[in-house]
Parts: sequence; structure tokens; C-alpha cells
Amino acid sequence: MLETPTIGLAARVLEKLRGRGETLVVAESCTGGLLAGALTSISGSSDVVWGGYVSYANGAKTAMIGVAPSLLAPEGPGAVSEEVARAMAEGALKAARAAEPKVAVAVAITGVAGPTGSEKKPVGLVHFAVATPAGTRHVEKRYGSLDRATIRELSVRQALEMLLEG
Repeated sequence: MLETPTIGLAARVLEKLRGRGETLVVAESCTGGLLAGALTSISGSSDVVWGGYVSYANGAKTAMIGVAPSLLAPEGPGAVSEEVARAMAEGALKAARAAEPKVAVAVAITGVAGPTGSEKKPVGLVHFAVATPAGTRHVEKRYGSLDRATIRELSVRQALEMLLEG
């Protein structure tokens, strides 16, 4: 169950995008659909939320939204990186616009929710990207060694805040 502040942010995002006549697509990894769940928990969200991609596995990132395998390879930046967050958002936007040209914005989340991480990719490291036809912006957060549920909730909130900013 998502906390009330998260649902409140989701409602504000829907209101903002609805007011601009824009439609949204999401691409999620570590949040596993939680962002889409927050947005669609609000009645009437179907006029704003086009759909989403839960691309948890690297192969899904490539097959569903076109993330280049070289980005995900061991010698590449890896799934938890700025490059992959950007590629996820841009790939989701491209895929969605191929089916529905009025999709105007995509948001992507990829990170390490824990409980295990690595020295290079510690628990709590999360990358976000928002893509529009005008460009893509990125944010990196380091939440630290919080529990998995908290990292996922904070990640959903960050994605929603990015959508409100842009």
C-alpha cells in the first residue's frame, strides 16, 4: 500500500498533464510497476496514463523498449546508470508514440532497492529520467541503506516530482 503523500503527488501529476492535454508512459525497473500503480490508483487516470513497461530484467529492457545491449553488458555502464535510465525513458517514449502519437512524456526508474548491492552500485542508488520530444533530463539519488519498500516508495515520489517540475 502506498502512502497518502505519494498518491497526492500522483493526483497532482495527473491534473497537470491532463491540463496540458498530455499523455504519459512509464518504464520501471526497481519499482516493478509501483509508479504505474500509484498513477492508476486514481479514478480517471486512463485519460493521462497511456501505459507502461516493467522492464525488470536486462533482456526486457532491450526487447520491450530498445535499450542497447552494450549499455547493459558487463563492460558497459550497467542497468543502474544514467545512460540506461535515459535509454529507458527515450525507448518507452519512442515505443509508445509509435502506437499512440499523442504520448508526450515518459519517465523511467532504474536502481538498487536492496537488500544487496555492490561497491559500485550500492543499495539505494537510483537513476531517473524524463523524456519528451524536446529532450531528456536525468536525476541520480542515493537513498542509502534503507529497506527495500522505502527505497521503492521514495523512488516513485522522485519520479512524480520530476514530472511535476517539467
